[in-house]
Amino acid sequence: MTDAEPARRYSEPNRAVLIGKESVGKSALAAGLTGAAPAAENVDGATVSNEVYRGGDLEVIDTPGITLEADTETTREALAALEGAETVVLVVPASAIARDLGDLLPLVRGRTGAVIVTHWDRVEAIDETERRRAVADLESDLGVPVVPVDARSLERDRVAADGGPRGGTTGTDGDRSMTPADGRAVRAALAHAAELPGDTAVEIDWDLEPPERVFDRPYLGPVASALVLLLPAVVAVWFANAVAAELDPRVGAALEPAVRWTTSLPGPLAAVLGGDYGLLAMGPFLFVWALPTMLIFALFTGAYAASGLTMRVTTALHPIVRRVGLTGRDLVRVVMGFGCNVPAVTSTRACSDCTRCTTISAVSFGAACSYQFPATLAVFAAVGMPWLVGPYLAVLVATTLLYVRLIAPPEARTAALAVDRRTRLERPRPRAIWREARSSLASFVTTALPVFAAICVVAALFEYVGALERLGAVLEPAMAAFALPAEAALPIVLAAIRKDGIALLTAESAALEALSPVEVLVAVYLAGVLLPCLVTAITVAREVSVRFVAGMLARQAAAAVGFAFAIAWTGRLLF
Repeated sequence: MTDAEPARRYSEPNRAVLIGKESVGKSALAAGLTGAAPAAENVDGATVSNEVYRGGDLEVIDTPGITLEADTETTREALAALEGAETVVLVVPASAIARDLGDLLPLVRGRTGAVIVTHWDRVEAIDETERRRAVADLESDLGVPVVPVDARSLERDRVAADGGPRGGTTGTDGDRSMTPADGRAVRAALAHAAELPGDTAVEIDWDLEPPERVFDRPYLGPVASALVLLLPAVVAVWFANAVAAELDPRVGAALEPAVRWTTSLPGPLAAVLGGDYGLLAMGPFLFVWALPTMLIFALFTGAYAASGLTMRVTTALHPIVRRVGLTGRDLVRVVMGFGCNVPAVTSTRACSDCTRCTTISAVSFGAACSYQFPATLAVFAAVGMPWLVGPYLAVLVATTLLYVRLIAPPEARTAALAVDRRTRLERPRPRAIWREARSSLASFVTTALPVFAAICVVAALFEYVGALERLGAVLEPAMAAFALPAEAALPIVLAAIRKDGIALLTAESAALEALSPVEVLVAVYLAGVLLPCLVTAITVAREVSVRFVAGMLARQAAAAVGFAFAIAWTGRLLF
């Protein structure tokens, strides 16, 4: 904005809504402006939780990325968040300024706002005079402030007492600096926000397409992508075999005096604390196995997302997974489920309407969350068959793909991948990685610990009153159909409430040790996929409907029983 064309000055807004496509730096911009961590809240009646960042007198609403190429719930709700917004901030990347403005300006025509150009550090190779002229022309044409930033390194910096802007902010052409702006410059732009037009005549066509990598090659790309997705599981298995398996007996030995002390307590309390299913017997699993495994997946997931690798990988795998009824975008959500099913289900709002329910079903069936997976590793280690993790993962992936192929609607197998640009790969920043890990750790403490403790208490009391023996007798014919002992019944049932209930199989390690590797594999597989955990089922009901959950549960149980039966008797015939 030049001195000859002063903007209408507004007082600094209390609320600014960020609007932009995916992976343009909205979240980093919001965090940099406020210096705050996000909170998921409903905004202006929206049914989708947006991330709200508050810092001082400024509240920034980070909406989900808009995907115009697909009919997604997140796009509809991001647009709904515009209602009542005091200031709209269009966030566009330097690599696609004209394209993104052309798509987004019609959506915000007539609203008060400003334009933030992110990833400005990536255009340093372009002549500074050309960059300066491009921003000036764009500001003049739009009639609103245009501020270039490097959102990833944006420092929180309050507006100076005189409101004066620093690098990259509005001013005269003669004193404009083309270095990325800081937080004060962006806040100043918000104070100068003006009415947004519906289009722009300025064409900025900088060739900033990231270079091709191995993930972009026709044949090597899918292979490399699959290996990248497999890496967190490989690291988790290594940790389980090298560290957790060594720590588990030592922790158990250290707790042995406490377990002996519980024998002097009243019967029910002794069972809850020191019984085979008690807190002291089963509790160490959560810290020796589940917590480290959860952190491994969280760190990898955060690093993949922060580096841009997630989208590259799923773009490479899209042609393959589309054949079973998923898009590469959907695959991201399924992979997220290996950290926790609940946020994975919630994130399917970004999936196309024709594939969303299929994606949810895939998460429910085959995404072994960070509580289920270490429980599985613990069982294999307890029976002396840690090598079974390889066949287990192969069976899980194969049956999940087959299950999805059977339930996916025909239109899902022709869905396009709604990605209009190649993401740039970069070194992930520790702060972004830790944000993901910190969130998972908080969920572990507030959700996993209480629920797993409740499972232990229920199982211990059932054992105390003899209910487990009676339940085993009732379900023994069903277990026999899979060539499993009656003792496997309870863990399979409780795993439907919480996936780390699979760990209760370790309390029956003596019975399992008598089984063949195929029978152990069937027991763990059936416990893991028979039904989703209760928390996941409730989340799906809230996201879709109770009717959909009922149908999903019936389909999943039928498929799990069929697959387990086939594995059990095929294995018996072959081995």
